[in-house]
Amino acid sequence: MLNIISGKQKRAVKVVITGSEGIGKSTLASKAPDVLFVDTEGGSDQLDVRRITGINTWEKLKELPSEILKETGICRTLVLDTADWAEAMCIKHICMKFRVNGLESFGYGKGYTYLYEEFSEFLSQLNRLIDAGINVIVIAHAKLRKQELPDEQGAFDRWEMKLSRQVAPLLKEWGDVVLFCNYKTYVSSTETGSKKAQGGKRVIYTSHHPCWDAKNRFGLKEELPLEYDAIKEIFFDSSPEPVKTLLKQLTEMMSENGISESEIQRIAAKKGTYPAETPVTEYSE
Repeated sequence: MLNIISGKQKRAVKVVITGSEGIGKSTLASKAPDVLFVDTEGGSDQLDVRRITGINTWEKLKELPSEILKETGICRTLVLDTADWAEAMCIKHICMKFRVNGLESFGYGKGYTYLYEEFSEFLSQLNRLIDAGINVIVIAHAKLRKQELPDEQGAFDRWEMKLSRQVAPLLKEWGDVVLFCNYKTYVSSTETGSKKAQGGKRVIYTSHHPCWDAKNRFGLKEELPLEYDAIKEIFFDSSPEPVKTLLKQLTEMMSENGISESEIQRIAAKKGTYPAETPVTEYSE
């Protein structure tokens, strides 16, 4: 018998955040619900977040989703920082496995086929977290590359993920949301008629453009300020009903006894349970 359902289905979300160097991708990701970082490049060193350490091989990275699923309530959002590093580990794993110096050593593009297959399997493992109600954010660096269209004259600069031509399309297709972060520059004319660039406002682009890749399935505006509040609606709240009930009881007790949220946060931070700025509503059961 067919099991037919209708209407929108709320589930955990797969988010890819890409953009220029130092724009604030890790900071943006750190604001998601109850985050746990897999940080290999030190991008979150200055952020008060929880991190998983010791993930230094491709095998360990592929096993990570299974390990997370063993720990009930360990997090509500996993952040992989970055995809560039993950791809480099994958390439190293393949080369060591077949005892070659590089992917080109295979010939006929076979090495890149192995890369595609390995990374596809890893994304399938991340989908297990999505099925369990855990959001997944993957951060990727971006770089400028000259782009030429066959039916047009001239070339233009285009931002692309700093990944191979095998992995970048995989990641873009995998994500429910691909956010491109950059500085918005305004060009104005001077009194002499010359052009002058000014501004530098940090923004998030959510739709495809000839100069960058982006997409979203949530009806977000094409351009948003680079702030978590601008995208928080896309994230899934996987708190079970018992947690929501406890939060309601806690709120009532705090009100009756004159206890502020900041006092609760201070105690949680002192015990090392959560960073001081984590809202009480994001605490686990």
